[in-house]
Amino acid sequence: MKKTHLVLLVLIAVAIVVLISFTGNLSSYETIASAKQKQGKVVNLIVKRDKSVPIEYNPQKDPNYLKFAVEDSLGGKIDVVFRHEMPTDMDKSERLVLKGKVNGDVFECSSISLKCPSKYKDNPNVIKNDAVTITN
Repeated sequence: MKKTHLVLLVLIAVAIVVLISFTGNLSSYETIASAKQKQGKVVNLIVKRDKSVPIEYNPQKDPNYLKFAVEDSLGGKIDVVFRHEMPTDMDKSERLVLKGKVNGDVFECSSISLKCPSKYKDNPNVIKNDAVTITN
């Protein structure tokens, strides 16, 4: 074998190892039921806050403790503990993307991404007024 062939084989092997190492970091979204089956493993959940259960957050007592309940699209429910301050506008958010792991009956959350309603959603009253203006 020529030296160039040997070098190419080594480079291909390195590229394969790098690609395989990245596949371990690819994350998918789980349901609450599947996350409960993967106790202790980091997962991502897309959920909405269960507004029938009050948020436990007292910044004077412990500003780094937030507990609330969530529900996924299949009806699965779980309590979430987030050990950071409460994100701004969490109550206004339609959906939450949570990253963390299930420990027992609690989802230990390491990060929260808020999915807020789009500011570009059409306001029915504006459309109605525009329609009146256009037709007159």
